[in-house]
Amino acid sequence: MSDADLSSNELADSETVTPTRKRPKPGERRVQILQALATMLEQPGADRITTAALAARLEVSEAALYRHFASKAQMFEGLIEFIEQSVFTLINQIVEREPAGSSQAGRIIIMLIQFAEKNPGMTRVMVGDALVYENERLQARMNQFFDKVESSLKQCLRAEGEASATPTVEAQVRASMLTAFLVGRLQRFARSGFKRPPSEHLDASLARML
Repeated sequence: MSDADLSSNELADSETVTPTRKRPKPGERRVQILQALATMLEQPGADRITTAALAARLEVSEAALYRHFASKAQMFEGLIEFIEQSVFTLINQIVEREPAGSSQAGRIIIMLIQFAEKNPGMTRVMVGDALVYENERLQARMNQFFDKVESSLKQCLRAEGEASATPTVEAQVRASMLTAFLVGRLQRFARSGFKRPPSEHLDASLARML
């Protein structure tokens, strides 16, 4: 299994919604709501998702949604938490396994690209397309996510620039470039209706940058 062998289906437990309409276990309905939201976001060109549409997909009332989430913003925060926990757990694993330097930074970029390809709905959240007209704090949180990714890349690259007179500055410049490349690839993927894979010519692109 690759570092980013994840999908929005991981938000679901082994049991799924069945026609028998069994009462969900504690916490299970919350997970089902997040899974449904992620799946709806995977539709290319999807309009702003309403709680009415989400409730209809789950065959429940809107009131049932609000028993688990106080607002739609909280539902998006649930997806963002999944993204953060998944990605930074994998980054920590890469840092532990790979020697510091360009190879470590490249592995992080590859992992994030793979995560996006396997989770197109999550990609729309990451680049902010799904957050338009939603609460501003959601976009601010995703901005912080990429700032943290850039900081991780800077740490990877700093050891490699020790011979430079300004190793911290050099590492920051390279980390910023890689982060801009990453965001650009994810935006193109989302805005092409998921037709342009972010992994296109990835190895060759990283070889030129690293």
